[in-house]
Amino acid sequence: MKIFLFYCCFFRFLYLFSYLCPRKHHRITPMKLKYLLLCASLVFALPGTAQTEDIEHEDSLQEVIVNAHSARKRMNEVQMGVEKIEITTLAKMPVLFGEKDIIKSLQLLPGVKSESETSGGYQVRGGKATQNLILLDGASIYNSGHLMGIFSAFNDDALINATLYKGMMPAELGGATSSVFDISTRPGNMQEYHVSGSIGLLAAKAMAEGPIKKDRASFFVAARRSYVDLLLKASKDFKNNTLNFYDMNVRLDYKLNEKHRLALTAFHSRDNMGLEDLMSLKWDNIAVGLNWFHAASDRYFAKTRLTYSNYGSDATIDMMSTHYGMVGFIRHLTLHREDHLTLGSHQMNLGLESTLLHLQSAEWNINLLHQREHRKAWTNAFWVNDDWKVGRLLDVSAGVRLRLFSVLGGVPYYQFDDNGNITETQTTSNGEFVKTYVHPEPRLSMKLQLGAKHSLKLGYSRTTQDIRAISGNTQSMPIDRYTMTSNILLPEIADQVALGWMGMTKDGTYDFSAETYYKHINNTYDYRDGKSFYSEIEIERLLLGGRGRAYGLELCARKNKGRLTGWMSYTLSWSENKIPGINGGKWYTAPNDRRHDLNIVSMFRLTKHWDLTATWRYTTGQAMSAPSAKYEIDGTTYYYYAERNGYRAPVYHRLDLSASHTKRIGRRRRLTRIWTFGVYNVYNRYNPFTISFVNDMDKPTGTKTEQTSIYGILPSVSFTLKY
Repeated sequence: MKIFLFYCCFFRFLYLFSYLCPRKHHRITPMKLKYLLLCASLVFALPGTAQTEDIEHEDSLQEVIVNAHSARKRMNEVQMGVEKIEITTLAKMPVLFGEKDIIKSLQLLPGVKSESETSGGYQVRGGKATQNLILLDGASIYNSGHLMGIFSAFNDDALINATLYKGMMPAELGGATSSVFDISTRPGNMQEYHVSGSIGLLAAKAMAEGPIKKDRASFFVAARRSYVDLLLKASKDFKNNTLNFYDMNVRLDYKLNEKHRLALTAFHSRDNMGLEDLMSLKWDNIAVGLNWFHAASDRYFAKTRLTYSNYGSDATIDMMSTHYGMVGFIRHLTLHREDHLTLGSHQMNLGLESTLLHLQSAEWNINLLHQREHRKAWTNAFWVNDDWKVGRLLDVSAGVRLRLFSVLGGVPYYQFDDNGNITETQTTSNGEFVKTYVHPEPRLSMKLQLGAKHSLKLGYSRTTQDIRAISGNTQSMPIDRYTMTSNILLPEIADQVALGWMGMTKDGTYDFSAETYYKHINNTYDYRDGKSFYSEIEIERLLLGGRGRAYGLELCARKNKGRLTGWMSYTLSWSENKIPGINGGKWYTAPNDRRHDLNIVSMFRLTKHWDLTATWRYTTGQAMSAPSAKYEIDGTTYYYYAERNGYRAPVYHRLDLSASHTKRIGRRRRLTRIWTFGVYNVYNRYNPFTISFVNDMDKPTGTKTEQTSIYGILPSVSFTLKY
């Protein structure tokens, strides 16, 4: 256990940085890194900790969240592709190391997929994880994972509800072409004090809430910290390494009167990873928001929000006389105002949003070389949305969002030729408007009621995205380079249409749904052949733009009542890109394409105190590129790839079980004690983490395919005490 997470996180970190050394004889190959870490892990190995072998084995990780939305409410929802989530049901789900995880829990819903076994990213309807927008009380959060995605950065104790919009979203939301995940934190209790504490295998957390002034003001504080570093210090070989994270949520609520409320929210999460004096990686999120809620009457209320968020990453490597450092950040300062008005059968929502953006794609320090690239912008959005009950059978939600993105000066901008060479440099002054993009985004959802137990839904939406991460891997990482719309990089535009049906039994015990969608994307970008994120400081030189498409079918069946509840979801999907200059200009499979995803979740109320849960998932293997040929130069083997993502990794499947025992204790029964036991990957299947190709002269092709797996069977236990 001492090296378990250390191995998992640093394998990914080292694997990428192995390519950063500028000279060939200084390069650390992936195979050397795997050998180094495997040897280290054997000192503390548990069954299933890490394995590298031929392509016959694999492994996994994950968790769940329950959609507690009732069948009738889902039936009445006009908006398509919406998953409304109850945070409280997380307590029933299987968890890894006793930590509940809202982000990984999303991956059991139809149309949502995990990036990989240890990634905190998720993919929605053929999109990449970087095409999702995560909002915490209205503030933008990036790379929302701890320990390279093993845990979510969001403490479940601090959350009250969340809604996932799978591309079909109302007009007040925008900025992402794949999905928006809108999360709200808990307000403090204005009547009485509550505290709780929980300890798991790798982290501990605490929560406190209560009135500052009864019925007038309250506070809420939740904090969490890992103690993996303490375990490492107990090891002779790894005591000089760093591996820890922490996060904290603070909320203050103040009730001015019956019509006005204020809320001040703050969030900070940070990860620190270090391999002695060789490497370090840090990333953090800071978000602060001031919210004002004003209800003038039953027919009118307004929300005003001012938020600031900052995401930063800092990576360094010192190896073989080479120093490499990369620093990046994304900063948002946003004013958001929306007004809600009820006029007969119309519920109107209109508002505006204005954001100042500052993004640093990278700041490099490579020995004596120092370079950086950053961008500034001002984005504005205006919208109007109308939820209209046309009649007894038809409901319509229609709106339009007008988005204006202004590229600001103060930094150099470039023009490039077809090969990515700079042909012109444009010097700009601070505050200068370099270029402005204007995009209307129409949104439409309709629901036709077919009797009391069936409904048809139809939807269309256009969304645009200006900030995106360009990753050379199939999964997002803290060291990914971000870029945004500039004088030559165009906004990403997605048009999606969807058709759905939902039916339920008479008493709502069972409900069934089917949705099919088609999404077309303009101005999607990928790296040129032979290029990666560290090739040039000017990231625009490395990219080519084109179009993409995604389409699929989502099926879901739920049981909502009784001692046994749960759901089964199945997703059939395709995702492809076509970018001139890549793959011969032909359509190619996107790295996030997976044909089949099947999830089964069951929860059983055994007794008054015991709850049992089981989840099983099956997914098609990840799309990947495999070499078509190889050649040697000066004793070094190079591979030639004729087709992007033309092959697939082996399939992935896993079973998780958990049992939770809840009991009130104490003389006044004011204490609640919760024991949670779990078994992750019950039948110890080794699912693929990475696939690599190495020389093997015993094979007819001279090349062997190797698979590395991380997790086998893993037990867990956590203890929670609430007052």
